Amino acid sequence: MIRKLYEKFQDKILYLVFGALTTAVNTGVFWLCAHPLGMDALPSTMIAWLVAVIFAYFTNRNWVFHSEASTRSEFIREFVSFLLCRLGTGVLDWVLMYVLVDRLHLNDLVVKISVNILVIVLNYVASKLLIFRKKNA
Repeated sequence: MIRKLYEKFQDKILYLVFGALTTAVNTGVFWLCAHPLGMDALPSTMIAWLVAVIFAYFTNRNWVFHSEASTRSEFIREFVSFLLCRLGTGVLDWVLMYVLVDRLHLNDLVVKISVNILVIVLNYVASKLLIFRKKNA
């Protein structure tokens, strides 16, 4: 029974596992840049985001969605699509945080958790339907 459930939800489970690992990569790179290297918060955040997106791309490509891209042009299209979608949801995150927290003064933690749930769902849908879609689908 557990095996059947895992098989049914395998991509979603792996997406959450690698999402947690991506968060760890993001946090670790941020800390490394900001503390031992003494960089300011914004460049540390940007570098951490980029490293985390690259990590997420390869883990999602290989283990979550099992990409079928085989040519160089397919790989580039897939990577650029992934990067642009992640940038889009990143901007959505920043805008919603600014509007809901800075302007409307809603609880920042509640908003951040809610926005992150939205971003995770949008990233999954974009990955499943747009970026890593199967060639024969």
